[in-house]
Amino acid sequence: MKPSIITAVIVGLCAIIAFALIGNAYKYRSKTMETIVVTGLSEKDFNSDLIVWNGSYSRKSFDLKEAYSTLKADENAIRSYLLKKGIAAGNLQFSAVTINKEFSQQTNANGQYLSQQFSGYNLTQSVKIESAEVEKVDKISREVGELIQSGIEFNSSAPMFYNTKLNEVKMELLGKASADARARAETIAKNAGSSLGELKKATMGIFQITGKNSNEDYSYGGAFNTSNKNKTGSITIKMEFRAD
Repeated sequence: MKPSIITAVIVGLCAIIAFALIGNAYKYRSKTMETIVVTGLSEKDFNSDLIVWNGSYSRKSFDLKEAYSTLKADENAIRSYLLKKGIAAGNLQFSAVTINKEFSQQTNANGQYLSQQFSGYNLTQSVKIESAEVEKVDKISREVGELIQSGIEFNSSAPMFYNTKLNEVKMELLGKASADARARAETIAKNAGSSLGELKKATMGIFQITGKNSNEDYSYGGAFNTSNKNKTGSITIKMEFRAD
């Protein structure tokens, strides 16, 4: 075979391979362009159905027995107060007593440390109220200053609010977010003169719980608000469809 013929054959083969590669590239590009990717969003307002409220109180004395006796009297008074307010006994949890032996530092006129001196026993106890009666307990938490007026140094924490049916809320939001994503994809396909094909991929976003009408920021790991009675749940879902 002449060299010129061999050269022509090689050139021809190269041309065929090149056209095949170009054709596959356009085919791949065409398939890529036929994909519609959208993000659906769903939000829902809901109320808390569980409240958790904590408080603590303490007594201090040089005599351990005296401090303990006074602290137990406070416990009885607090229990009686909360029961009269309508909180069920089963919703009250009193902790064990914590005992701290405290000392004060003695210094000279120049502020240099000389020694430490025993300043008394500090006994602390806490109470936890966990109840489904959210409004009632929330109201009581704001009236607890009445205990202070009776001579009890009661330190009240802000109540925390929860919803025990979050899984139901999450599933509802997920369904609505999916429907929202599909509606967006259908609109895009229609405006592009195409029709929506099968779902290729779906990725759920983070479930966020924020205070209703608050300016809370969403968290990368998911916000979980416990300070507001009324909350807003939201979720996103990213969906990828084939366009026909």
